[in-house]
Amino acid sequence: MQGDALRLKIKEMMVEELMLEQAPAEISNTIPIFGAGGLGLDSVDALQLVVGLEKQFGLKIGNSDAAKGILESVETIAQEIEKSA
Repeated sequence: MQGDALRLKIKEMMVEELMLEQAPAEISNTIPIFGAGGLGLDSVDALQLVVGLEKQFGLKIGNSDAAKGILESVETIAQEIEKSA
């Protein structure tokens, strides 16, 4: 799975796993996942997100330094999944 379909699937997983109030289609590919001005998720959400990504996409995130770059936005997550596919 790649492209727009992959990005939508990531958003659907995020909405489901993290119980987000937005519809998947309302989440921008480039909006920051963490912090003010973005989706505003916290460290507990980050853990759930990592577990969800591994479960649904087989994406293993080895350490917190890698996680910072990968979990920046839907786009960065999708790029990482595409790289490892």
